[in-house]
Amino acid sequence: MGRKNTDKLVFDHIKVLDAGAKGVSVAKAPDGKVIFIPNVVPGDVVDVQTFKKRKAYYEGKAIQFHEFSEHRVEPICEHFGVCGGCKWQNMNYSQQLFYKQNEVKNHLQRIGKVELPEFEPILGSEQQFFYRNKMEFGFSNARWLTEKEIGSDEDLGNRNALGFHIPKMWDKILNITKCHLQEDPSNAIRNEIRDFANEKGLTFFDARNHAGLLRTLMIRTASTGEIMVLIQFFEDDKENRELLLDHIYANFPNITSLQYVINAKPNDTIYDQHVVLYKGRDYILEEMEGLQFSINAKSFYQTNSHQAYELYKITREFAGLTGNETVYDLYTGTGTIAQFVSKNAKKVIGVEAVPEAIADAKINAARNNIENCEFFTGDMKMVFNDSFIAQHGQPDVIITDPPRDGMHKDVIEQILKIAPQKIVYVSCNSATQARDLALMDEKYKVTRVRPVDMFPQTHHVENVVLLEARP
Repeated sequence: MGRKNTDKLVFDHIKVLDAGAKGVSVAKAPDGKVIFIPNVVPGDVVDVQTFKKRKAYYEGKAIQFHEFSEHRVEPICEHFGVCGGCKWQNMNYSQQLFYKQNEVKNHLQRIGKVELPEFEPILGSEQQFFYRNKMEFGFSNARWLTEKEIGSDEDLGNRNALGFHIPKMWDKILNITKCHLQEDPSNAIRNEIRDFANEKGLTFFDARNHAGLLRTLMIRTASTGEIMVLIQFFEDDKENRELLLDHIYANFPNITSLQYVINAKPNDTIYDQHVVLYKGRDYILEEMEGLQFSINAKSFYQTNSHQAYELYKITREFAGLTGNETVYDLYTGTGTIAQFVSKNAKKVIGVEAVPEAIADAKINAARNNIENCEFFTGDMKMVFNDSFIAQHGQPDVIITDPPRDGMHKDVIEQILKIAPQKIVYVSCNSATQARDLALMDEKYKVTRVRPVDMFPQTHHVENVVLLEARP
């Protein structure tokens, strides 16, 4: 039953039933409403205190555990439960895969409402920790305090932090000691930067008053062992900037690329900013099946390098190329998929809206001595038209890997109009993918589906679908 606790409800002995959206779990209140609860595992039995009430659901937190789920494991990260990432770290990996595959199936069935083949088993990641090749951290002069710190009488000392934003707290940063997402020397670099900055009195960013020297830190790594470090400064302080950058390079001489940005804008995105090379070269190299891809500070590249290789192999397998096909790679980014499948195709045409990405794609194709790939810049719904098709040829196969919003309806209409034999649809959001599959169902049948786990310890999942033209 529910009972009042000041202005909040407490529900006793609630069994957690399922894993829900955005990494939270789902239970049912005695009145039949859904309760969304973070940091619990399906099978747990808990007392829940609500902190938000809506017409159809509650949001709450577990305040006491009565039974632990058989699928529960001990999180290895000291920051679990406070940091907003790795929300499934307390669930065993096989169960994570179960819920990810189940989410894809539910989306394709409920939203897509299309005829589906038997799903192929989700491809799990061999690396369940230390798999990310890119991490971004924020500096703050007002770090997030834990409940334990707030309740203690100890001197909290320095309030500077270098770490992650607390969910829904745009101005609060959790100080991260060790993150289990990116392999070393990522933790060593971050901790050394924070310690040196504190020792020298360098100012950390004040998000409310827009002041301070140090704003963000980005670390990129590659399977080749190359490392990129980029510091974003809010203030243009040459002396202290070079003091820090020289210290970083002296302590980590294996850094391939050391860069910085001076950004006094209200937001901290670097994509409209000038990136300055301080040491090394302005890119790092990733490698896949002998192909090399240069990655600069603004490049998009799949965040899990090892699993990206598996994703691309599935994409190539689904395409079933024989060497005689013209392939269109829509939303090509830096052209990694296009170049990866090029040796099995007659010609590959890549299209992408971001000019810098296309510039990278052309550089990479030249580096890899690939002559049957061409890359074009433009808004997909504008470029991908009749005259473009007439100039570059009718595609036999279309590979599409759109952003989370899925494909624009005009792009789908054009795909239906030119009617390739096969479409391989790679998606990071199976809900919008399902919507798009429904729009193509009249002319295309889904013949293969395989989810791929790119992000262990989180609820995120990629999905690859093969569509073949109906007779």
